[in-house]
Amino acid sequence: MSEATTGAVGAVPAEGRGSWISELGPKEKRTLGACVGGWALDAMDVQLYSFVIPTLIATWGVTRAEAGALGTAALLTSAIGGWLAGFLADRWGRVRTLQIAILWFAGFTFLSGLAQSFEQLFVARALMGLGFGGEWAAGAVLLGETIRPEHRGKALGTMQSGWAIGWGAAALLYTLFFSLLPPETAWRALFFVGIAPAILVFFLRRYIEEPDVYRESQARIAETGDKPSFFEIFQPPLLRITFLGALMSTGAQGGYFAVTTWLPTFLRTERGLSVMNSGGYLAVLIVGSFFGYLAGAYLADRIGRRATFLVFAIGAGVVVTTYTMVPFGDAAMLVLGFPLGFFASGVFSAMGAFFTEQFPTRVRGVGQGFAYNFGRAIGAVFPTLVGVMSTSMPLGQAIGLFAAAAYATMAVAAFLLPETKGKALTA
Repeated sequence: MSEATTGAVGAVPAEGRGSWISELGPKEKRTLGACVGGWALDAMDVQLYSFVIPTLIATWGVTRAEAGALGTAALLTSAIGGWLAGFLADRWGRVRTLQIAILWFAGFTFLSGLAQSFEQLFVARALMGLGFGGEWAAGAVLLGETIRPEHRGKALGTMQSGWAIGWGAAALLYTLFFSLLPPETAWRALFFVGIAPAILVFFLRRYIEEPDVYRESQARIAETGDKPSFFEIFQPPLLRITFLGALMSTGAQGGYFAVTTWLPTFLRTERGLSVMNSGGYLAVLIVGSFFGYLAGAYLADRIGRRATFLVFAIGAGVVVTTYTMVPFGDAAMLVLGFPLGFFASGVFSAMGAFFTEQFPTRVRGVGQGFAYNFGRAIGAVFPTLVGVMSTSMPLGQAIGLFAAAAYATMAVAAFLLPETKGKALTA
């Protein structure tokens, strides 16, 4: 029986336990490190775009609606990439698919820096999105199947915290490059740095193995000849889980991308903050995000997946609406950045574990990839809608309106989902 399903292999006696990470076996630790690193680098590449929006508006003359469309294009194609990568992860393996996804999004982020027109940048960002979506789909199922049940929520939530690390790296690079270089050069340099994640592939090839439960499932499929169908997740008994999971993901990602895509522009245009000052506000937001991911990770294993979803969805809706629509002073805005990041990011911590536990191994990749990335596809429309609505209302109000609706949707779907805390995985 596999390490991921028993939870006993490599365990430390209860009286000698330190942190939960110390209880993991070598294979679990290597996989955790690789998945956190991959998601952090993915986040860095994606978040770089949010920082260059004001520069593109100023230098290329793009409208807010067009800028939102660039962000939406990457998110829409990431939904396709996530579903496709999930399917390939079931057929080719979790590790191989993860390698391909990382190389893909790193390469097209680099090419974004070479774009000479809006149309070229649109194509580069759209193609980058395929790898962006594929990285989470392959990485989350790989980690979920490798980590034992009692730590699965914490491990997947820790992987999600890598997003805050990557976001922070993007913010630091933005502050550095735009302080040293003219804007028309700095935004290209940011995208050129996006090739860095390709280095991680060498680590994956050498040190990361396929989960035991996946190998057992593949052996069983080969023995019986009962190959999984791409559309199996849309048939009973999985249809309800697929639908509600996709709806919950739509709310979480719609709210998140409505906020994070436009927040740098909101701070600089409506709040009148400079690059350096807006960087301070974003730093507080990012620190809050990091702790939100970790808090959600622990709560997922303590109070369960569904309760964690509800706590963070309600908290995010209240805080986002307050932050963007109530006319606070700059000092209050700075303080509120922490709970804004905390709740908006913490909603994702339990998702990887939940989806891993809901779908059987034979279709776990495609099920997890579809449910999470369908939400990303619909949520991807929110940045464009915010950009369009901001032409007839203040940008802050547009952000708050769409984010509040998104988190309300997430809360309803989460309430209807079953609990899966502690579920052991089988082939």
